Amino acid sequence: MSQERQLLHIVIGGELKSLDRPEFADLSQVDFVGAYPNYKTAYDAWKGAAQRTVDNARMRYFIIHAHRLLDPATDGERGQ
Repeated sequence: MSQERQLLHIVIGGELKSLDRPEFADLSQVDFVGAYPNYKTAYDAWKGAAQRTVDNARMRYFIIHAHRLLDPATDGERGQ
């Protein structure tokens, strides 16, 4: 039984102050979508959240590669 290594990814989003940089208009309103064990599930969550807010041009969602912050050695690993 092969168990895939957990590579923590966090998906967050919110309304940006401006479209030219990722700075949220109100940090108290940031949407924490969730924490995910790999890029694929994080991407699926990101896509769903982004599609739900497509009508708001200032709303953006991001995938944070938290495993890279916790263990910089994972930075070059395949599968994001």
